[in-house]
Amino acid sequence: MDHLNTVLLAWMIVFTRASALFAIFPLFSSTNFPLRVRIALAAALAILVSPSISNIVVPSKTISGLVLLFTSEVFIGLLLGFTSRLVFYAIDFAGSIISTEIGLNFVPSPDPFSQSQSTAPGFILYFLAAMLLLTFDMHHWLILAFRKTYELVPPGSAVIREALMSDIIERSSVIFLIAILLASPVLAVSFIISLVFSILNRAVPQMNVFVESFSVRVIAGLLVFGLSLLLMAQHLINYIRRLPDDLVVISQLISGS
Repeated sequence: MDHLNTVLLAWMIVFTRASALFAIFPLFSSTNFPLRVRIALAAALAILVSPSISNIVVPSKTISGLVLLFTSEVFIGLLLGFTSRLVFYAIDFAGSIISTEIGLNFVPSPDPFSQSQSTAPGFILYFLAAMLLLTFDMHHWLILAFRKTYELVPPGSAVIREALMSDIIERSSVIFLIAILLASPVLAVSFIISLVFSILNRAVPQMNVFVESFSVRVIAGLLVFGLSLLLMAQHLINYIRRLPDDLVVISQLISGS
């Protein structure tokens, strides 16, 4: 009976951390992704991982001790999911920058993955990142990294440290750099168009620069955006491949090792 209780407790601990991870993780956290499927995936992941967990630390066998244990697991899962989602935050920001530069931000459309508004470049970059994530089998590596987190952060041993907060702040600041790198081709073309029409405005003052440049900006921006998708994909691959290592690093910071 004690062995059965230990196995059940291990499964519930892994299920709690996995459920919190899927609540924020890209693709699975979208509003159009069925909640039952998300729960089923968390349960399946718990079944795969829980048999290899033997270092369970329960603060106490009281209700308050179990609540503290599961609260810690929820915190770890949410933190791992947030770390995995940072690249997709950068993608959304890059889509907003591109839409603003080429003049498509005037017609936002509902985002099927959330309750907010988004734009066409944001949708394209999101699907591109999701396709790369699955094509390069990074979901398999993420499962291995999730299993590794239990070696680094056994249940009930999570600690919030200053190094962890500094790392999260640093990772959040990189979002802007990633977004600028993704949007840089469109930004460069937009700058050149603005410079050219500024010179034309000096040469021909009667020209309505805003009206004339709008169509050119849209056509040139869409053309450059389409031609630079391969370059954007290469940048996204570099960041997506780091996700398993990022989960391991965050786990090390939580454990204080």
